[in-house]
Amino acid sequence: MLASMFVVGGVDQLKKPAAKSGVARPVVEKVAPLLRLPEDTELLVRANGVVMVGAGTMLALGKMPRVSAVLLAATLVPTTVAAHRFWEEEDPDTRAMQKIQFLKNLGMLGGVLLAAVDTEGRPGLAYRAHLASESAQRTARTTRRETRHAVRTATTEARLKAAQGRHAFS
Repeated sequence: MLASMFVVGGVDQLKKPAAKSGVARPVVEKVAPLLRLPEDTELLVRANGVVMVGAGTMLALGKMPRVSAVLLAATLVPTTVAAHRFWEEEDPDTRAMQKIQFLKNLGMLGGVLLAAVDTEGRPGLAYRAHLASESAQRTARTTRRETRHAVRTATTEARLKAAQGRHAFS
């Protein structure tokens, strides 16, 4: 369900990049040089659309969902900043609508970030590393305890043998 908005939005960007280029241009002009991207706004809008369609489809199909979710998050940030700049709107109704769209995208960002860290019920790497560490500590404690026991047993047996040897020569 989360992926559907990205697929639909990505298809729209691919079909009508010129319609999105106007609102994207101010962001592209600031960000493209910093990221060494081409300053062709229409090309970047199309590229964003391709990623949205591809990653959205992969997320919907459950193929590489964590990678797909990260890619969708990466497309959502510039899309939101470019298209929903409510803080720049003068008209109260337009400002309110843009603010709602901005917050909707913020909620979607939260959703894809959750999808990016979801391990589908399997323990994540950090938890597995913690368990491995606890297991290693438990093994070390057991080994130390067994070694102390073996040393005490060997010492006791050696004393008994020594005592038996002394009594045998008497």
